[in-house]
Amino acid sequence: MEMSSDFDRLLFFEHARKTAEATYAKNPLDADNLTRWGGALLELSQFQSVADSKKMIQDAISKLEEALLLDPKKHDTLWCLGNAYTSQAFLIPDQDEAREHFDKSADYFKQAVDEEPNNDLYRKSLEVAAKAPELHTEIHKHGGAGLAGPSTSSTSTKTSKKKGSDLKYDILGWVILAVGIVAWVGFAKSHLPPPPPPPAR
Repeated sequence: MEMSSDFDRLLFFEHARKTAEATYAKNPLDADNLTRWGGALLELSQFQSVADSKKMIQDAISKLEEALLLDPKKHDTLWCLGNAYTSQAFLIPDQDEAREHFDKSADYFKQAVDEEPNNDLYRKSLEVAAKAPELHTEIHKHGGAGLAGPSTSSTSTKTSKKKGSDLKYDILGWVILAVGIVAWVGFAKSHLPPPPPPPAR
């Protein structure tokens, strides 16, 4: 069941990526589309090797930064950028280098909260960002296991004896799920046809 779910997510976000790429060719000044594109790339990065994941996250960051140039106060783009920098930081073993990315991520989360103060997801992201460097240290102390892809999380969590590992998967899973939901909602809003009219009686 989990493999099917991961496969469905992969197909969905690959379709979202291709659609966003095609839309960009027609209208490169659409900040919503660039945000969806960056969100889809961020989701797809979870299915890659560490090296490919880093490249895909960097590509997501460039799309999201391009969206911010068009609309600097776009809160969902700010929030996605925070997630992108968080994801990138967890893939970097060097603590000092990772901390720079965590600092950027916290800054973007803070900006998202400033733009949309009542958004619980943004506030929670900002809270979690404060714990991220400590979590990073714990993960890389144990070899960074499980950072390469989505299918490792369930088996690694069960076999792990460290509570820090459970926390890692809670937070990384939460971030991945949240990005997925935001990207899916944005994609659905922009690409689904209107519902059919009710049948005549």
